[in-house]
Amino acid sequence: MIPFENTWPYEVILNDYYVEECPFCEAKQVLLPLKKKEVPDIQSGKKKLLIFPCCYSKLTIIDIDQDYFLADSKVRSFR
Repeated sequence: MIPFENTWPYEVILNDYYVEECPFCEAKQVLLPLKKKEVPDIQSGKKKLLIFPCCYSKLTIIDIDQDYFLADSKVRSFR
């Protein structure tokens, strides 16, 4: 079972990947340094180190689907 706290939603707009809010600094509409050609590699098991340009926090992506990233650590904190 995939742990929900290790997922984060994203959107694709004109081949650019965005998150509505950064999970670390809460910046809005963050453009991610991720290319569409990298997605099949991630889906086949290759890890991707994603560095958020807003705060330079790091997140290792281990899988990706049409709506969510799956990270190797907790991304969500439940308040």
